[in-house]
Parts: sequence; structure tokens; C-alpha cells
Amino acid sequence: MLELRKARPEDAQAIGGLYDQARAALRAAGVEQWQDGYPDASDAAKDIAEDRGFVITENGQVLAYACLGFGEEPTYRVMEQGRWLGEGEYGFLHRMAVADSAKGRGLAGMLFDELKRQAKERGVAILRGDTHRDNQPMQRVMAKNGLEYRGIIRVEDGTQRLAFEALLGE
Repeated sequence: MLELRKARPEDAQAIGGLYDQARAALRAAGVEQWQDGYPDASDAAKDIAEDRGFVITENGQVLAYACLGFGEEPTYRVMEQGRWLGEGEYGFLHRMAVADSAKGRGLAGMLFDELKRQAKERGVAILRGDTHRDNQPMQRVMAKNGLEYRGIIRVEDGTQRLAFEALLGE
């Protein structure tokens, strides 16, 4: 049975393994995203320490991970070729990875549903995310979960990412 829960420090190595699988899949698809070693287990450990890490497990095995956060994402302050529609606090999803063996089972949707649940609980009506322009699978996941393309942001190293946003109804 699948269980969605907060990630624990002891999950960080397994999450690092998910990132390795995701990195290999992106590389095979010709996507440059995550090819510099970021993210890794230490990034997951930081998310966990900040109480933002969530995993989906089955029989004790970590199958999916995402950082679900609220507040401000510094790289979202400036947008090129578009604009955010919502104003105020927003939730965001970062560093999602799903085990190769679990793809196609709706785990990414479960993580987005958890972000939506938390947003509703907090009274937040805006969700945001971003991905590499060549990462078609993640773009489809965002669209499937109600996020629409808004423009281009730049991450810490200056590279472009496609930015997405959903305005949640009451």
C-alpha cells in the first residue's frame, strides 16, 4: 500500500538514489537538467530539516519525493516573457523524482494533491513550479495538475526554466 508522509533524515540516501535515476533518465532523453550533480541526498536532507520534504513509500521503499514549500522562492522574483497572475503567498513544488519502477502510477499527482491540500489548509490560493524547457515529462505533469505556463525564470546559476502557476478555486 502506498503511503505519503513527511520525509525523515534516514530517507535522504534513498532520495539521492531517486535523483540518480532521474538524472540518468533526463540524460538519456537529451535533457541537460540536473546533470551537474544537483540535486543530491544533501539537498534532500536540507529540505527534510526545513520540514518541506515528502515521500511516497510502498512496503518501506521510497518511490517518490518532492520538496513542498510555502513562502517566497527567490528565483521567482523576476520573470521574463510573461508574468505571474497571482499575488501573495504561494506554495511551490521542487526537486520531484519518481523511481523508474514506479513511473506511470500517479505518484507525481499524489504529491501535487498534497501540495494543494496543504495550500487549502493554509488559505493559500497560488501554486507555482518550474522545469527545464526540454523536460517534457515534468511539463506534462504540471499541466495535468492544473499549472499553466506563465513565462521564464532563471535559477541560481542563471539558466532559464519554464515557470508554471495555478490559481486555486475556493
